[in-house]
Amino acid sequence: MITTLHIKNIGIIEEVTIDFNKGLNVLTGETGAGKTLIIDSLLILSGERFSKEMIRKGETNSFIEACIYLPEHPQAIDGNMIISREINTNGRNLCKINGRMVTVAELKEFMKHIIEIHGQNDNQTLLDHQYHLAYLDGFIGEKLVGKTEYITYYDAYCKIEKQLKENYGDEKERERKLDLLRYQYEEIKQAKLKPGEEEELETQRKLMLNSEKIAENLKQTDMALGENAIDAVSQAIRSLEKIETIDAKYEETVNHLKTIYYELQEIARDISNSREEIDFDEEQRNETEQRLDIINNLKRKYGNTVTEILAYKEQIKSEIEHIENLETYTNQLKMEKKILEEKMEKLTNQMHNIRKQGAEELSIKINQELQDLEMKNACIHVKVEKQEKFSANGKDTVTFYMQTNLGEDEKELSKMASGGEISRTMLGIKTVLADTDQLPILIFDEIDTGISGKAANSVAQKLHHIAKKHQVLCISHLPNIAAMADENYFISKNVTNNRTNTHIKRLNERETLQEIARISSGEVNEVSLKYAQELRNKRVS
Repeated sequence: MITTLHIKNIGIIEEVTIDFNKGLNVLTGETGAGKTLIIDSLLILSGERFSKEMIRKGETNSFIEACIYLPEHPQAIDGNMIISREINTNGRNLCKINGRMVTVAELKEFMKHIIEIHGQNDNQTLLDHQYHLAYLDGFIGEKLVGKTEYITYYDAYCKIEKQLKENYGDEKERERKLDLLRYQYEEIKQAKLKPGEEEELETQRKLMLNSEKIAENLKQTDMALGENAIDAVSQAIRSLEKIETIDAKYEETVNHLKTIYYELQEIARDISNSREEIDFDEEQRNETEQRLDIINNLKRKYGNTVTEILAYKEQIKSEIEHIENLETYTNQLKMEKKILEEKMEKLTNQMHNIRKQGAEELSIKINQELQDLEMKNACIHVKVEKQEKFSANGKDTVTFYMQTNLGEDEKELSKMASGGEISRTMLGIKTVLADTDQLPILIFDEIDTGISGKAANSVAQKLHHIAKKHQVLCISHLPNIAAMADENYFISKNVTNNRTNTHIKRLNERETLQEIARISSGEVNEVSLKYAQELRNKRVS
């Protein structure tokens, strides 16, 4: 539900903040005080078009923001969603959902699942036939057996359809693909790559590039060890051996030096061998470079590393086998598809019959509501038609049609003129669908146009009924509707410094009775207050 609505610089509204509550919220007040501007603001916030003429005179921008309590929404923060839209005279739009900037199209898509507005400018899913099937299925509920099973089959069916489309096109296209894959596979296979080979070759190449430098320094090291270090350690050992029996510490030092002596000899032999190994001929150099060129060429085509190239090779192999056995595979898919089609066809026939019956029941219930709303010549017809192709919901399309007067042709709801009549029609439909409709917020404007007496009482009762499952905002001039409200708001205007401003006040019970009395007779007196109390007493808690 909308908990707070903030509007700034819309028409004669300079700046107002309204705290709404759950249930039925009714807004009444003076003509021209700005009641419709509140609905227009909610339409703007729902992503509808905005005229720059609506920006308050002398201002450069308008701003609308709402805090909407949606505890089960995945994006909600502590159960709340903050929606805002700012529009500037230069045409710049700034839309945000929980502080994240979105496009107007994204805002509209988000809000159409939150708010439905019935009035002069309709923003309602009931006028969009793509939602009609969902409304009918919601009305039918658990009686629509087979739908869950159908959806499971349909998901598998779509997967097979996708696999068949991905079967490499016609025979010529498959052969071209097969030739390419075979060429790639053979190219990698002929290279005889080995894991870790590239690293070994790079190390060898580095040695070749630095062979002269390595050879010279190994020579100097070898000479230094042989001519100086080993002889020096040997001489030190012989000298200490002459005194090792005098003190144990000399004996320990001799043993330590002997260990060093043997290690130096081992190091010297290794360096001497390395000097011999570092001598590369031109053929070795060429072989290493050629091998690295082959690997780098394959890396440019098939992967960043030898491991990736070898993995790609296995992938190619599997794909070649798949294409070579494609006819068998395709036939298997087609057989599975046919089995699924038979099962789905059976379920779609079953769902179609259930929907046809449900549509008749829904039409009867809605028409009963329209009779209560004094629309005695109006008639709703929920039509279910079967299509050729399978869809996510079966083969049915559902459309709401309406005949407004006897002798006229029925028309789709989306092609009806807007205004009070269509608002009451929507109210009748919403009354029937109140328990299954998922939209949390419903807004009615002009719903009381041209009605009074019994119809007014019926409208009020139905609004009150819907408000038990939804938050309802309603602008009204009727005391019957105002008396049914859970919360009442009075909208007025005044002039300050030659500028007209809108004010909104949430009424307490005493003020509510006075407002009901005012709109019922035009003045507040003992008689009108008594009548207001009588209307108020009819409200079902």
